[in-house]
Amino acid sequence: MIWNCHADVIFIDLAISLSCPSCQKYLPTYQQGPSATHLFLPTTPCPAILTRYVNEGGLQDGLDILPNITEEAYLAANPDARPARAYHLMCSEGDLQGIVELLHDADEELAGDTVKLGQLIRYQDPLAAGKSALHIAIQESQEEVVWLLLWIASSLPTIAFPPSARRAAETLQIVRLTDDNAQDIRALRTGTGQTAEDLARGMALRWTTLINSGILRL
Repeated sequence: MIWNCHADVIFIDLAISLSCPSCQKYLPTYQQGPSATHLFLPTTPCPAILTRYVNEGGLQDGLDILPNITEEAYLAANPDARPARAYHLMCSEGDLQGIVELLHDADEELAGDTVKLGQLIRYQDPLAAGKSALHIAIQESQEEVVWLLLWIASSLPTIAFPPSARRAAETLQIVRLTDDNAQDIRALRTGTGQTAEDLARGMALRWTTLINSGILRL
């Protein structure tokens, strides 16, 4: 299946109908994936829209564009979520400076409204099963980001932070967000009820120190 994409509206219409904008053919196919708990047992088939994608980088056959379509449709309907999605991406990549700059810019745009800034910091992505930035940092093994998020949006005592994390926060001129009366970021749960600590326990070899110290526990 091939078509030329000239506008975001194509993605919005496609996300709603899941049909080709040229011929109206229903597009999703269903592919088996590995089980999350057993590599040799298949899960329920997952929908995919496989395309031949051509851009400046060349040709890609069999590219699943359904995740991109879903994201673009969501952002078209919720444009205010764009900064939050960018923030989550930076958390997944360990981009401390980018996170700080994004939050600084957001603070300026919000004229110092700490409640709205807190909502951005604690944003839970409906396209990622309700994960928060802390969930994502844990999932992607970004320890510096984990400490940064705990510094900004948890009630963890300052003395509980390692010296390196305190120095990083001071260097980046990050203050603790303590006056928005919002939920501690460690308390946030995904759509399946997992806290960041629950997620870390599933990666125990990577997060042994934080788990044993109770840092992620309220």
